[in-house]
Amino acid sequence: MSGWTFLGPAVLLLVVLGFVTFSILFERKVIGWMQARIGPNRVGPWGLLQTVADIFKLLVKEDTVPAKADRPLFKAAPVIAFVPSFVILAVIPFSEGLVFADIGVGLLYYIAVSSITTIGILAGGWASNNKYALLGAMRSVAQMISYEIPLVMSVAGVVMAAGSLNLTAIVEAQEKVWFIVPQIIGFAVFFTASLAELNRTPFDLPEAESELVAGYHVEYSGFRFAFFMLTEYVYVFAMAALTTVLFLGGWNPLFGLDFIPPILWFALKFGLIVFSLIWIRATLPRIRMDQLMQLGWKVLLPLALFNIFLSAILKEVLSGLY
Repeated sequence: MSGWTFLGPAVLLLVVLGFVTFSILFERKVIGWMQARIGPNRVGPWGLLQTVADIFKLLVKEDTVPAKADRPLFKAAPVIAFVPSFVILAVIPFSEGLVFADIGVGLLYYIAVSSITTIGILAGGWASNNKYALLGAMRSVAQMISYEIPLVMSVAGVVMAAGSLNLTAIVEAQEKVWFIVPQIIGFAVFFTASLAELNRTPFDLPEAESELVAGYHVEYSGFRFAFFMLTEYVYVFAMAALTTVLFLGGWNPLFGLDFIPPILWFALKFGLIVFSLIWIRATLPRIRMDQLMQLGWKVLLPLALFNIFLSAILKEVLSGLY
């Protein structure tokens, strides 16, 4: 095996950890700016070491396990939740030729493996032997399963247009027109459902402190709690990258701007998605549980079905013309 087989994942892990570290700081800074506050500015120049200090605090904090918890499952749950979030990055093409596993069913692999995290969240709530943790876990599972359905169906139009489940092929199919144009309904459904899958505002009900005392991870402390937080932000990285690949043309440039390196194009689009996630968090309030379910089943699911119908008609019309 080549050295890249071992070095590549290590480099990607460092990149992801760096993203998580400074995306948390960036999020706090952007939200502070939007709310006319300063944000972190004490630890290090311009507050750049604030997240590093927070991580250090978590790592040295006492690791407590509830007396009546299921100890093996309690300890394994954060790992079960985290591992899929990193493994799915293997199929993301960050630039032409820059993908660790260019498999033919990359999109299907992403969807299938990312679903395993739900088991880790449920296991953490159940093993804690705490009613608030269990309620938070059940609420999270109900939310993630409900929104996985419109999320998967929203990308059906992209698969029909590209004629492949391979993520590199999907990017190459957007050389002339990014799929956000013909698949604007699919993009709206996908982006909204991804917010719910990430447990981000306004869909952060699994961590509603006023109702559940932080939800499924209420009994976790120290580095085990840090694993759950790491999982959330790694999924932000993964989902922003997948959105860029499916709807924003991946590394494909805008017309006439071919002189910009492909990896930079990907980074610019990726950054736009991450900024949008932060913008929404700073703007919208948390919705109620019944509103969450009604939006998923009564609005997003019908829209996803309608988008599949429109995509089929468009594909048939275009095939008839050519």
